[in-house]
Amino acid sequence: MAERIQKLLAAAGMGSRRGIEEWLRAGRLTVNGAVARLGDRAEPGDSFTLDGQPLTLPEAGNERDTAGAARAVLLYHKPTGEVTTRHDPENRPTVFERLPPAPAGRWVVVGRLDVNTSGLLLFTNDGALAHRLMHPSYEVERRYLVRVRGAPGEELIRQLREGVMLEDGLARFGQVQERGRSEGHSWYEVGLREGRNREVRRAFEAAGYEVSRLKRLAYGPFDLPEDLPAGKSLMLSSPDLDPLLNHLPQAQNLR
Repeated sequence: MAERIQKLLAAAGMGSRRGIEEWLRAGRLTVNGAVARLGDRAEPGDSFTLDGQPLTLPEAGNERDTAGAARAVLLYHKPTGEVTTRHDPENRPTVFERLPPAPAGRWVVVGRLDVNTSGLLLFTNDGALAHRLMHPSYEVERRYLVRVRGAPGEELIRQLREGVMLEDGLARFGQVQERGRSEGHSWYEVGLREGRNREVRRAFEAAGYEVSRLKRLAYGPFDLPEDLPAGKSLMLSSPDLDPLLNHLPQAQNLR
């Protein structure tokens, strides 16, 4: 049965009704690909996104079924060339083609990586956990290894730390460290607490440097294992997850 969007999403733990109403007024929410407006209705099976990031509602009557042994997180080492969708109209390989079956429910991708970006991609069968990891209000840090052409100086580090203005707002990196240079390229490790579309690439380009390679090293408490080859995955489940989830904001709500 269709309900007002703010009521439906609030009941699913996605935020307060008042906060969701603000998302609707600002045009930040889509339902089944269309921008949602205040007063619109939706059903739990509809497809929701907030600022381009998917929101996954727990299935009715199953909100906490994955809180025990059935809850799982999959660490996947995404190679370049794969897209982060279940189906691709251009018939490119997708990350879902290599995944093992979820222990319960189905895998939900946590954030995205563009086709030319490699590194850590997270999947979980727990909608509440996926929301907690993705939503901007929880400020979960993502860390990346970035290669740029040229030899930037301290000015680039200063710019990224102070913030670079993009068309969709300021991009500011909490961590920027130089990681070496090689044959006309420089390497940086950077961290930021939001996941706007191609934000790392766009920020470096706005500062005057083209990114020639980009790899995600970590997402919140989850690190890319050094011995995990590209195209392979590692599944974590309780009790392995509990110490990691303790580092998430408001982690007690996931128990």
